[in-house]
Amino acid sequence: MTEPQLSRISLVVSDVDGTLLRNDKTLSARNRQAVQRLAEHGIGFTINSSRPPFGLRRLSEQLGLKLPVGAYNGGMVVAPDLAVLEQRLIRPDAALKALAIFRSFAVDAWIFTADGWSTQNRQGAYVARETRTIEVQPTIIARLEDHIEGLTKMVGVSADPQKLTSCEAAVRGMIGDDATIARSQDYYLDITPGGTNKGTIITDLIGRLGLVASGIVSIGDMENDVSMFRQSGFSIAMGNANPVVKQQADAVTLSNEEDGFADAIERLVLPRATRTFDNVRE
Repeated sequence: MTEPQLSRISLVVSDVDGTLLRNDKTLSARNRQAVQRLAEHGIGFTINSSRPPFGLRRLSEQLGLKLPVGAYNGGMVVAPDLAVLEQRLIRPDAALKALAIFRSFAVDAWIFTADGWSTQNRQGAYVARETRTIEVQPTIIARLEDHIEGLTKMVGVSADPQKLTSCEAAVRGMIGDDATIARSQDYYLDITPGGTNKGTIITDLIGRLGLVASGIVSIGDMENDVSMFRQSGFSIAMGNANPVVKQQADAVTLSNEEDGFADAIERLVLPRATRTFDNVRE
């Protein structure tokens, strides 16, 4: 079968943590300049993250984003000013099952809505880190089970990756297709609405902006970014991605600590700005 002709690049969609940002959650001057260079070449740019929308406000302002933004692993699409354009929710029965499994594995649980997040333990693993990252304090509540309506994301959190892997298998076995399950970090197990993932955002952008998939470049570093790769014409894995993620991408750049995002734009995207993609892996 003849492969379809791939189009000129019209849009770059980037993951945030571990991709666009360094490990200390800062945006380097080189990465900011790379986004500016895309605009100079007439190429759109936006972000697609597992973060809540309110955790993307500062970055959206820093980059002067003008296009819709993906949040909650595809569970929500927001305007650059964070106005909700599309929202998908986790089924309450799936949420209850997930909470029960988290408890059985002694894994901390966080729950997220459109405008905030909650947990039971302010001193729990990575709570302080998440607070610094999204710049919003959690609400501390006694029973998460009493707050399962309107959830867009849940997270199982553990400093023990092996325990979280076992928990993930149990969640997949119990919930099945009623929710989307993916790791956004080695220590975060994300649960989002069934039938949605970061690839859902690519499909949404295609419809909203009148684009074609073959003109879209996606870049990321984690398992949850692979669905985004599959919906794009060209995909780039970060140098800090694990080997499985790298194998799913068309090309690999440097790590996020080495400004791999900027390297990808300079070396892999801008040279293709005025011609079609090559049908080769790099």
